[in-house]
Amino acid sequence: MHRLSWIIIGCCGLMASTTSLAQGYEPPRTAAGKPDLQGNWSNASITTLERNPRYDSLVLSDDEIGRATDEHPQNVRLATDDNMVAGQLPDGSDLPRGRGYNAFWIDPGTQFGVIDGEHRTSWIVDPADGRIPYSEQGNTLRTALREKNSRFDGPETRPLAERCISTGTRTGPPMLNGLYNNNYEIVQTPDYVVFRSEMISHARIVRLNESHSQQDLLPMFGESVGFWDGDTLVVETTNFSPMQEAASISLSSTGRVLERFTRVSDEQILYEFSVEDPKYYARPWHGEARFLAMDSRVYEFACHEGNYAMSGILAGARRQERDRQQ
Repeated sequence: MHRLSWIIIGCCGLMASTTSLAQGYEPPRTAAGKPDLQGNWSNASITTLERNPRYDSLVLSDDEIGRATDEHPQNVRLATDDNMVAGQLPDGSDLPRGRGYNAFWIDPGTQFGVIDGEHRTSWIVDPADGRIPYSEQGNTLRTALREKNSRFDGPETRPLAERCISTGTRTGPPMLNGLYNNNYEIVQTPDYVVFRSEMISHARIVRLNESHSQQDLLPMFGESVGFWDGDTLVVETTNFSPMQEAASISLSSTGRVLERFTRVSDEQILYEFSVEDPKYYARPWHGEARFLAMDSRVYEFACHEGNYAMSGILAGARRQERDRQQ
């Protein structure tokens, strides 16, 4: 009963946009008769999960879109970074000015995401302010986790991205864009759908028409099960690993994420998601994003654990220990 009520609550607020976008479009279908989501897709965009305070509303008007696109910090950076010459590798001279990466290495996208014909300033549509509704308890817990992970006293306390386990957003759920490597491959059979994320290379396997059964295992990215609601793939994920609480979107073992994938054109999948976890959030929150078809392949992401920093971090910690003993 809880699963059914969760799906009804999570979907009601998002159904209208799905219906209007998909109206009149007949998606390609698999041999089993289901919409074919397979292929390579990207969610790269300068639209972000939460709305930046520079924007007053969810939707940019026709008069605003050109200026906002040109003046977006990512586009300004891509256009002006070090007066770089095409084909020449950067020499790193810009890095001491406080950048972890120069523009040569980043690929965040250059356009705002378009949903139902609207240029969106955030993927979050509810709450209306486009911000994650952390509870007071949630903020307290997240602060404690940040302090714990800043002690540098062992590899287990380092952030998941530094350990090459997860960036916290690409793999999901929810599956969100970032600074680069926003690419995915989708493969499906009558019994499974697989979302392979480029960063950090991981295949999230969704079992279709089954119940959750891994509450004693608590997989890293949770346990995902799904079913087809007409031409929309619905995926419900819960039973998250305790490590997921330290991710950029905190989820406890009993947190739930509901995702809906609807192919609305040959070039686009509408992606809707709802997040519910009373341990961290004052209320459920919802978003709408999109995946665009890619002509290129998704390559293996080779992550160097610790980005060569782990040995230095641990060596520094051991030095501090020796100094305290003297």
